[in-house]
Amino acid sequence: MKAAIYPGEGKPIVIETLPDPEPCPGELLIRIDRCGICGTDLAMTRGAMWDFGKGVQFGHEFAGEVIGLGKGVEGWKPGDRLAVLPSVACGQCDSCRSHGNNVLCHEPVPQASVGFAELARIPVSVATRLPSTLSMADGALIEPMAISLYGVNFARIQPGDRVLVLGGGTVALYAMYWARRLGAGRIVAMSRSERRRDLSLAMGADAFVPFGANEVAEAKDALGGAPQVVLECVGAEGMLGKAVSHAAQFARIVSLGFCTAPDPLMPAMAAYKCVSMQFAVGYSMKEFLYIADQLDRDRIHGGGHVDPKALVTANIALADLPATFARLREPNQETKVHVQCAA
Repeated sequence: MKAAIYPGEGKPIVIETLPDPEPCPGELLIRIDRCGICGTDLAMTRGAMWDFGKGVQFGHEFAGEVIGLGKGVEGWKPGDRLAVLPSVACGQCDSCRSHGNNVLCHEPVPQASVGFAELARIPVSVATRLPSTLSMADGALIEPMAISLYGVNFARIQPGDRVLVLGGGTVALYAMYWARRLGAGRIVAMSRSERRRDLSLAMGADAFVPFGANEVAEAKDALGGAPQVVLECVGAEGMLGKAVSHAAQFARIVSLGFCTAPDPLMPAMAAYKCVSMQFAVGYSMKEFLYIADQLDRDRIHGGGHVDPKALVTANIALADLPATFARLREPNQETKVHVQCAA
């Protein structure tokens, strides 16, 4: 099979020919239809401190079709379509038993983040069946949608809450999507990129405010008051302080940006507003199943304010992945790029 490999040390991605995988007991062999490119993929292949390492297969936003079954697998058959939760957990450690968030598992177990390839073997435990109403493109979006849903749930949005979303990338856009579905009142999107304006409004924002010298007043005016919920989805230095500067008294701030550098914050500013701040990473199978079910209901009954696939701006072949990575590291007009992996 063909698969993308990161050589390590910031070297360019290469497409290699590897032996076709064989499913072990309790595993499914799938033909990968497509896999989305995530900002994490770009960040973790730069050769910086946070890095995938050498000779690594990667890709974690993927969907495909079952073509083989490992010993003991029941309830699945060739032709079944699925999305993959790429973090595999032991299911036995304290974190697994307490939280169900696979990303937080304490034990070193083989992972399923191998989506930039033609084939993959995955444990049945991380497979989410796709309803017949959903496409493979829908399936490949469940993972990024789950990240945002998991984090937004920490904000405990109440009907009518004023919500500010910092950022205009995939996590931010789906945070707007879920905030709208979970009953937020007015939602303001804030980003440095004006080109995110229309997509932000489509995803659920009522107004778009660019970062700038007067942003606090502009956001407050657009919301009808300071935000009771701030969703930080940028992950850059200075964003935590910015979230506090915008927040109303007793506001709830959730950081989904996953900044990997020190981010200075003045505790006194947060204290005088009595804000609470939550950090989140990952998701559980509950989010994956919920999203598949909700999208299915939307397709059948006509619900939903927007099709989540509105974020997909390009589809490329697996062979074009190395060149696309290089292009995405420069200024570009893409939001979500899907790699069509099937031969």
